[in-house]
Amino acid sequence: MSISHYIKEIGRGKDGARPLPRAQAADLLGQVLDGTVTDLEVGAFCLAMRIKGETPEEMAGFLDAVEQRMNRLPASARPIVVLPSYNGARKLPLLTPLLALLLAREGLPVVIHGTPTESTRLFVSEVLLALGMPAQTAIKAIAPGALAFVPTELLCPALKRLLDVRRVVGLRNPAHSLVKIMNPCQGKSLVLSSYTHPEYALSMAQTFELTHANALLLRGTEGEVVADARRTPKMEAFVNGQRRLLQEAQSGTLASLPDLPQSVDAAGTAAYIRSVMAGERPVPASIARQVEHILHLVQEL
Repeated sequence: MSISHYIKEIGRGKDGARPLPRAQAADLLGQVLDGTVTDLEVGAFCLAMRIKGETPEEMAGFLDAVEQRMNRLPASARPIVVLPSYNGARKLPLLTPLLALLLAREGLPVVIHGTPTESTRLFVSEVLLALGMPAQTAIKAIAPGALAFVPTELLCPALKRLLDVRRVVGLRNPAHSLVKIMNPCQGKSLVLSSYTHPEYALSMAQTFELTHANALLLRGTEGEVVADARRTPKMEAFVNGQRRLLQEAQSGTLASLPDLPQSVDAAGTAAYIRSVMAGERPVPASIARQVEHILHLVQEL
Protein backbone atom coordinates (compact mmCIF):
# COMPACT_ATOMS: atom_id res chain seq x y z
CA MET A 1 0.00 0.00 0.00
CA SER A 2 0.97 3.64 -0.25
CA ILE A 3 0.18 6.88 1.55
CA SER A 4 1.27 9.10 -1.34
CA HIS A 5 -2.29 10.30 -1.95
CA TYR A 6 -2.51 11.44 1.67
CA ILE A 7 0.87 13.15 1.49
CA LYS A 8 -0.35 15.00 -1.59
CA GLU A 9 -3.21 16.44 0.52
CA ILE A 10 -1.27 17.31 3.68
CA GLY A 11 2.02 18.25 2.02
CA ARG A 12 1.05 21.39 0.10
CA GLY A 13 2.53 23.74 2.70
CA LYS A 14 0.98 25.62 5.59
CA ASP A 15 -1.57 27.48 3.46
CA GLY A 16 -2.26 24.96 0.71
CA ALA A 17 -2.50 21.74 2.73
CA ARG A 18 -5.91 20.19 3.32
CA PRO A 19 -6.95 18.56 6.60
CA LEU A 20 -7.93 14.89 6.52
CA PRO A 21 -11.23 13.58 7.85
CA ARG A 22 -10.99 11.30 10.89
CA ALA A 23 -11.31 8.00 9.00
CA GLN A 24 -8.60 8.93 6.50
CA ALA A 25 -6.29 10.11 9.27
CA ALA A 26 -6.76 6.75 11.01
CA ASP A 27 -5.97 4.88 7.79
CA LEU A 28 -2.88 7.02 7.15
CA LEU A 29 -1.34 6.53 10.57
CA GLY A 30 -2.40 2.90 10.62
CA GLN A 31 -0.30 2.24 7.53
CA VAL A 32 2.64 4.12 9.06
CA LEU A 33 2.40 2.11 12.30
CA ASP A 34 1.98 -1.18 10.45
CA GLY A 35 5.22 -0.60 8.53
CA THR A 36 3.60 -1.07 5.13
CA VAL A 37 5.07 2.17 3.74
CA THR A 38 8.62 3.15 2.91
CA ASP A 39 10.96 5.12 5.15
CA LEU A 40 10.81 7.93 2.61
CA GLU A 41 7.02 8.09 2.94
CA VAL A 42 7.28 8.09 6.74
CA GLY A 43 9.70 11.00 6.57
CA ALA A 44 7.44 12.87 4.16
CA PHE A 45 4.46 12.30 6.47
CA CYS A 46 6.35 13.59 9.50
CA LEU A 47 7.63 16.71 7.75
CA ALA A 48 4.30 17.50 6.10
CA MET A 49 2.44 17.27 9.40
CA ARG A 50 5.09 19.33 11.17
CA ILE A 51 4.57 22.15 8.66
CA LYS A 52 0.78 21.86 8.46
CA GLY A 53 -0.03 21.06 12.08
CA GLU A 54 -2.63 18.54 13.22
CA THR A 55 -6.34 19.34 13.39
CA PRO A 56 -8.46 17.87 16.23
CA GLU A 57 -10.24 15.68 13.66
CA GLU A 58 -6.89 14.31 12.48
CA MET A 59 -5.70 13.77 16.04
CA ALA A 60 -8.88 11.83 16.80
CA GLY A 61 -8.20 9.64 13.77
CA PHE A 62 -4.59 9.13 14.77
CA LEU A 63 -5.79 8.11 18.24
CA ASP A 64 -8.17 5.60 16.64
CA ALA A 65 -5.24 4.04 14.79
CA VAL A 66 -3.07 3.83 17.91
CA GLU A 67 -5.82 2.38 20.08
CA GLN A 68 -6.47 -0.37 17.53
CA ARG A 69 -2.81 -1.43 17.83
CA MET A 70 -2.15 -0.84 21.53
CA ASN A 71 -1.47 -3.42 24.24
CA ARG A 72 -3.79 -1.89 26.82
CA LEU A 73 -3.47 -2.20 30.58
CA PRO A 74 -6.25 -4.16 32.29
CA ALA A 75 -8.92 -2.25 34.20
CA SER A 76 -8.44 -1.77 37.92
CA ALA A 77 -10.84 -1.64 40.87
CA ARG A 78 -10.47 2.15 40.93
CA PRO A 79 -9.96 4.50 37.95
CA ILE A 80 -6.35 4.49 36.76
CA VAL A 81 -4.53 7.82 36.63
CA VAL A 82 -2.35 8.03 33.51
CA LEU A 83 0.77 10.24 33.45
CA PRO A 84 2.59 10.49 30.11
CA SER A 85 6.24 11.51 30.53
CA TYR A 86 8.15 12.31 27.35
CA ASN A 87 9.79 15.71 27.83
CA GLY A 88 11.97 15.10 30.87
CA ALA A 89 13.99 17.74 32.71
CA ARG A 90 16.42 20.30 31.41
CA LYS A 91 16.47 23.21 33.87
CA LEU A 92 13.93 22.25 36.54
CA PRO A 93 13.72 19.10 38.69
CA LEU A 94 11.60 16.32 37.21
CA LEU A 95 8.78 15.94 39.74
CA THR A 96 6.41 13.75 37.72
CA PRO A 97 7.32 10.77 39.98
CA LEU A 98 6.43 12.86 43.04
CA LEU A 99 2.95 13.56 41.66
CA ALA A 100 2.52 9.88 40.83
CA LEU A 101 3.59 8.74 44.31
CA LEU A 102 1.28 11.24 46.00
CA LEU A 103 -1.66 9.90 43.97
CA ALA A 104 -0.73 6.29 44.70
CA ARG A 105 -0.57 7.13 48.41
CA GLU A 106 -4.22 8.17 48.11
CA GLY A 107 -5.08 4.65 46.98
CA LEU A 108 -5.25 5.23 43.23
CA PRO A 109 -3.67 2.94 40.63
CA VAL A 110 -1.16 5.09 38.75
CA VAL A 111 0.72 4.44 35.52
CA ILE A 112 3.51 6.51 34.02
CA HIS A 113 4.29 5.73 30.40
CA GLY A 114 7.13 7.19 28.37
CA THR A 115 10.43 6.83 26.60
CA PRO A 116 13.47 9.09 26.15
CA THR A 117 13.00 11.30 23.10
CA GLU A 118 16.18 13.36 23.39
CA SER A 119 19.70 12.70 24.58
CA THR A 120 20.22 15.98 26.47
CA ARG A 121 17.50 15.69 29.14
CA LEU A 122 16.90 13.67 32.29
CA PHE A 123 13.98 11.28 31.81
CA VAL A 124 11.49 9.84 34.23
CA SER A 125 12.84 6.32 33.91
CA GLU A 126 16.15 7.49 35.40
CA VAL A 127 14.49 9.15 38.40
CA LEU A 128 12.25 6.14 39.00
CA LEU A 129 15.25 3.82 38.85
CA ALA A 130 17.00 6.00 41.45
CA LEU A 131 13.86 5.55 43.58
CA GLY A 132 14.17 1.78 43.22
CA MET A 133 11.30 1.47 40.76
CA PRO A 134 12.38 -0.25 37.52
CA ALA A 135 10.22 -0.31 34.43
CA GLN A 136 7.67 -3.03 33.82
CA THR A 137 8.75 -5.70 31.36
CA ALA A 138 5.25 -6.93 30.53
CA ILE A 139 1.72 -5.57 30.44
CA LYS A 140 -0.09 -6.39 33.69
CA ALA A 141 -2.75 -5.02 35.98
CA ILE A 142 -2.04 -2.14 38.36
CA ALA A 143 -3.51 -2.49 41.83
CA PRO A 144 -5.04 0.46 43.71
CA GLY A 145 -2.28 2.28 45.57
CA ALA A 146 0.43 1.03 43.19
CA LEU A 147 2.61 2.93 40.72
CA ALA A 148 3.96 1.35 37.55
CA PHE A 149 6.21 2.69 34.82
CA VAL A 150 5.37 1.21 31.42
CA PRO A 151 7.76 1.95 28.52
CA THR A 152 6.06 3.04 25.31
CA GLU A 153 7.48 0.07 23.44
CA LEU A 154 5.40 -2.28 25.61
CA LEU A 155 2.21 -0.40 24.83
CA CYS A 156 2.83 0.07 21.10
CA PRO A 157 6.24 -0.77 19.58
CA ALA A 158 5.32 0.95 16.31
CA LEU A 159 4.54 4.19 18.13
CA LYS A 160 7.95 4.04 19.79
CA ARG A 161 9.56 3.69 16.35
CA LEU A 162 7.65 6.74 15.12
CA LEU A 163 8.82 8.75 18.12
CA ASP A 164 12.40 7.76 17.30
CA VAL A 165 12.12 9.37 13.86
CA ARG A 166 12.80 12.63 15.68
CA ARG A 167 16.36 11.46 16.34
CA VAL A 168 16.87 11.21 12.57
CA VAL A 169 15.11 14.30 11.23
CA GLY A 170 15.41 16.50 14.32
CA LEU A 171 11.73 17.52 14.40
CA ARG A 172 8.72 16.36 16.38
CA ASN A 173 5.88 14.57 14.59
CA PRO A 174 2.27 13.66 15.47
CA ALA A 175 3.46 10.82 17.69
CA HIS A 176 4.81 13.37 20.20
CA SER A 177 1.32 14.84 20.58
CA LEU A 178 -0.45 11.47 20.54
CA VAL A 179 1.46 10.06 23.50
CA LYS A 180 0.35 13.03 25.62
CA ILE A 181 -3.36 12.43 25.07
CA MET A 182 -3.73 8.68 24.46
CA ASN A 183 -5.38 6.40 26.98
CA PRO A 184 -3.48 3.11 27.36
CA CYS A 185 -5.99 1.59 29.81
CA GLN A 186 -9.12 -0.48 29.70
CA GLY A 187 -11.90 0.50 32.06
CA LYS A 188 -12.17 3.82 33.84
CA SER A 189 -9.17 6.13 33.77
CA LEU A 190 -8.11 9.76 33.88
CA VAL A 191 -5.41 11.03 31.52
CA LEU A 192 -3.19 13.86 32.73
CA SER A 193 -2.03 15.94 29.79
CA SER A 194 0.14 19.01 29.34
CA TYR A 195 1.16 21.49 26.69
CA THR A 196 4.12 23.80 26.23
CA HIS A 197 2.66 26.38 23.83
CA PRO A 198 -0.81 28.02 23.95
CA GLU A 199 -1.80 26.83 20.47
CA TYR A 200 -1.52 23.21 21.64
CA ALA A 201 -3.86 23.96 24.56
CA LEU A 202 -6.63 24.76 22.09
CA SER A 203 -6.11 21.77 19.78
CA MET A 204 -5.67 19.30 22.66
CA ALA A 205 -8.83 20.55 24.37
CA GLN A 206 -10.81 20.20 21.14
CA THR A 207 -9.49 16.66 20.68
CA PHE A 208 -10.53 15.70 24.22
CA GLU A 209 -13.99 17.09 23.52
CA LEU A 210 -14.23 15.27 20.19
CA THR A 211 -13.15 11.91 21.67
CA HIS A 212 -15.26 12.24 24.86
CA ALA A 213 -12.16 11.84 26.99
CA ASN A 214 -11.65 11.95 30.74
CA ALA A 215 -8.64 14.19 31.25
CA LEU A 216 -6.96 17.00 33.12
CA LEU A 217 -5.10 19.52 30.97
CA LEU A 218 -2.55 22.05 32.18
CA ARG A 219 0.51 23.95 31.05
CA GLY A 220 3.28 21.56 31.95
CA THR A 221 6.59 21.98 33.67
CA GLU A 222 9.00 21.82 30.73
CA GLY A 223 6.32 19.75 29.03
CA GLU A 224 5.74 17.33 31.92
CA VAL A 225 2.27 16.80 33.40
CA VAL A 226 3.21 17.86 36.93
CA ALA A 227 2.21 21.38 38.00
CA ASP A 228 5.07 23.89 38.17
CA ALA A 229 6.22 23.91 41.79
CA ARG A 230 6.93 27.64 41.53
CA ARG A 231 3.46 28.81 40.50
CA THR A 232 0.05 27.13 40.08
CA PRO A 233 -0.88 26.85 36.38
CA LYS A 234 -4.32 26.93 34.80
CA MET A 235 -6.02 23.52 34.90
CA GLU A 236 -9.02 22.32 32.90
CA ALA A 237 -11.07 19.16 33.34
CA PHE A 238 -12.75 16.96 30.73
CA VAL A 239 -15.31 14.40 31.86
CA ASN A 240 -16.74 12.44 28.93
CA GLY A 241 -15.47 15.32 26.81
CA GLN A 242 -17.35 17.97 28.78
CA ARG A 243 -14.94 20.80 29.51
CA ARG A 244 -14.75 23.03 32.58
CA LEU A 245 -12.22 25.22 34.31
CA LEU A 246 -10.75 23.80 37.51
CA GLN A 247 -8.04 26.27 38.37
CA GLU A 248 -7.14 29.75 37.25
CA ALA A 249 -3.47 30.41 36.64
CA GLN A 250 -1.68 32.04 39.56
CA SER A 251 -0.61 35.57 38.70
CA GLY A 252 1.84 38.01 40.20
CA THR A 253 5.23 37.51 41.75
CA LEU A 254 5.80 34.83 44.38
CA ALA A 255 6.84 36.05 47.81
CA SER A 256 9.20 33.06 48.13
CA LEU A 257 10.18 30.04 46.08
CA PRO A 258 9.59 26.49 47.35
CA ASP A 259 12.49 24.46 48.70
CA LEU A 260 13.43 22.58 45.53
CA PRO A 261 16.53 20.48 44.82
CA GLN A 262 19.47 22.49 43.52
CA SER A 263 20.32 20.00 40.76
CA VAL A 264 18.23 18.15 38.20
CA ASP A 265 20.20 14.88 38.28
CA ALA A 266 18.42 11.62 39.08
CA ALA A 267 20.01 11.05 42.49
CA GLY A 268 19.30 14.57 43.76
CA THR A 269 15.73 14.54 42.43
CA ALA A 270 15.06 11.12 43.97
CA ALA A 271 16.43 12.27 47.34
CA TYR A 272 14.14 15.31 47.28
CA ILE A 273 11.10 13.16 46.40
CA ARG A 274 11.88 10.77 49.26
CA SER A 275 12.13 13.66 51.71
CA VAL A 276 8.75 15.05 50.61
CA MET A 277 7.06 11.66 50.82
CA ALA A 278 8.54 11.19 54.30
CA GLY A 279 7.13 14.53 55.46
CA GLU A 280 10.55 16.09 55.92
CA ARG A 281 9.77 18.75 53.30
CA PRO A 282 6.39 20.17 52.32
CA VAL A 283 4.59 19.18 49.15
CA PRO A 284 4.80 22.20 46.80
CA ALA A 285 1.46 24.00 47.01
CA SER A 286 0.74 23.80 43.29
CA ILE A 287 1.30 20.03 43.22
CA ALA A 288 -0.84 19.55 46.33
CA ARG A 289 -3.59 21.49 44.58
CA GLN A 290 -3.23 19.36 41.47
CA VAL A 291 -3.60 16.21 43.58
CA GLU A 292 -6.81 17.61 45.10
CA HIS A 293 -8.28 18.29 41.67
CA ILE A 294 -7.40 14.79 40.45
CA LEU A 295 -8.98 13.14 43.50
CA HIS A 296 -12.20 15.05 42.92
CA LEU A 297 -12.23 14.23 39.22
CA VAL A 298 -11.73 10.51 39.81
CA GLN A 299 -14.86 10.49 41.98
CA GLU A 300 -16.86 11.66 38.96
CA LEU A 301 -15.81 8.79 36.71
